[in-house]
Amino acid sequence: MKFIIVFTLAISVFLGVKAQSDKINILTEQEKKDGWQLLFNGINLAGWKTFQGKEISGWKVIDGVMNNSGVGSDHGGDIITKEKFQNFELYLEWKIAPQSNSGVFYHVNERIGKAIYESGPEYQLIDDKGWPAKLHADQYSGANYGMHAPKNAVVKEISEWNQTRIVVNRARVQHFLNGQKVVDYYLWDTDWKLRKEKGKWKDYPYYGMAKKGHIGLQDHGGLAQFRNIKIKVIQ
Repeated sequence: MKFIIVFTLAISVFLGVKAQSDKINILTEQEKKDGWQLLFNGINLAGWKTFQGKEISGWKVIDGVMNNSGVGSDHGGDIITKEKFQNFELYLEWKIAPQSNSGVFYHVNERIGKAIYESGPEYQLIDDKGWPAKLHADQYSGANYGMHAPKNAVVKEISEWNQTRIVVNRARVQHFLNGQKVVDYYLWDTDWKLRKEKGKWKDYPYYGMAKKGHIGLQDHGGLAQFRNIKIKVIQ
């Protein structure tokens, strides 16, 4: 009898731990104390809008997961937070369908250009292994797209969730992918300016210039899924 009781308690504890680990889009009490806030409630797109205020279309919330349209929309369906952020630590989890790509943007300025990428730097998300065309070094997952290639990046299998962390603290920006730092750069320093002048963004004078802006998610190039999106402001 004693063995049965102990065994039953052990199973209950295990199931309790598993149930806790299966919960998504929530903050622990410690995270709340540390200043984290959810950017996605797991129910709807409250707190989000489309870039430059168009009606949100194509995006769906299914079983607590945010899904873009899956068909691409020539950037017309990109969404951004209603709130702006300057210095912060952003965390989210993502999956991407085969031969698809997307991105996470920061410091987005709606008053600039016709597309989200004209102002905000992009943390690249892509099917690294299955993309049908040759990728440049700064186009792989975790890259600062068009500027800085990721180093030591390891993307999980296509069916698994990846963990992304972006830290913006004054001019310093760090990209993390699945626990590994893959990009580390300084906005507006000499190296950054040279990369901009010689690269993809040479004809976009306001690219990366904002010191504060929206967080954005891209609807472009296939299905991307997001969950556990949270942010902590750095004072």
